[in-house]
Amino acid sequence: MTGIGSILYIDSRREAPMFSEITMSQRDVDVSDFADAPRTVPSLQTLFSRQAVEKFEGGTAVFWEGDPASHVFEVVEGVLRVFKIISEGRRVITGFIYPGDLLGVSLKDHYLYTAEAVTTTKLRRFGRTRFQDEINHSPELRPQLFARLCDEMAAAQDQMVLLARKSAEERVASFLLIIARRLSGNRQAAPVIEIPMTRLDMADYLGLTIETVSRTMTKLIASGVIAPCGRHAVTICKLGKLALLAGEADDEDKHVASADSVRRAVWPN
Repeated sequence: MTGIGSILYIDSRREAPMFSEITMSQRDVDVSDFADAPRTVPSLQTLFSRQAVEKFEGGTAVFWEGDPASHVFEVVEGVLRVFKIISEGRRVITGFIYPGDLLGVSLKDHYLYTAEAVTTTKLRRFGRTRFQDEINHSPELRPQLFARLCDEMAAAQDQMVLLARKSAEERVASFLLIIARRLSGNRQAAPVIEIPMTRLDMADYLGLTIETVSRTMTKLIASGVIAPCGRHAVTICKLGKLALLAGEADDEDKHVASADSVRRAVWPN
């Protein structure tokens, strides 16, 4: 037993320098490679990217006001409307949700509004408890969610100003600008914008009647500010003029703000 032990000891001692040099060399390479590897910063998008995609046809409710708030959703594709039914039975649309937006974030145990697909929509869902745990344990995710909530609060204030102080023409012009900004990304607003929502949706969002919305759109077309482009799209012919009518610009050369400064659709919670 001693002999075997001695042989093993001698062999390991002789080989040690060579083994040590190789190990150190490999370790140097590994450390260097690790140092150069980029660190993936967690984001709300990557958090949802692992979830399965679900499809909802237009007119289908994702959840109803009063349902248990058991999930948070990310919109992958399509447009949704969020609304409440007030005491006399009238519908009040509080916002439109676009791809990249989160849906269903609530501090309550139940949803405070109904979410319904306007077009064919694809969503990813995340369990509410798991979502809260991920946010609570990630210093990177917390400020991202907080920034979105701050945007929603600012958007709610903008909506209150729109409903309380703006005329019908200013409301419709502001609505078109909101869509143009959402669809523009980081570029100047594209001249052609899709409007998948109905005139009734616009009326319920702007606090107007269908007749007033239709009359105002016709007026904007007659004045050359916008032009119809297919069934659910319009071309913005005079962007500066539209901003002026919305009360957001004082000259026709003023550019529409990029999407980074655009408030997202309102989460009424």
